[in-house]
Amino acid sequence: MLVALTGTPGTGKSTVAAELARRGYTVVLLDRFAEEHKLISGFDAARGTKEVDVEALDRELRVPAKVGFLVAHYAHRLSVNLAIVLRCHPKVLADRLRARGWPDAKVRENVEAEAIDVITQEAVARLPFVYEIDTTSSTTEATATAALEILQGKVQGREPGRLDWSGEVLSWF
Repeated sequence: MLVALTGTPGTGKSTVAAELARRGYTVVLLDRFAEEHKLISGFDAARGTKEVDVEALDRELRVPAKVGFLVAHYAHRLSVNLAIVLRCHPKVLADRLRARGWPDAKVRENVEAEAIDVITQEAVARLPFVYEIDTTSSTTEATATAALEILQGKVQGREPGRLDWSGEVLSWF
């Protein structure tokens, strides 16, 4: 089973992935894999980010494990069985991204994407099984446990659309 661990940058994907790996699960950091396998298709100068050839990545990726977590903000675009979208309240997310030293424009773009639910909507449009975990005030350990509970079928209260921060966008104008 391949699980997309996805979400807007800053929602906790890397830290949760590290905890899942610590617990013995197979974790593939897709950006690193793409870099190592020369699947970078370009550079977005405006955003200061490398562009991954997601289709080529999907063709090349092989995970020889019973359960594998694929980690990136675009992981839900790969051939996975289900997606777990990590979510974070936009105000907290903005603080996290500013703490990384990100420029205001990049912070705003990502916070807006979180507020209007871009990742979840993309995942729901292409996958039959999508769940959300709110990381706003959750510990890394609790979020990893919640992800594993989803794999055990404990999905009540984690359905997509439960978290609605769209009203946050209006407060910025």
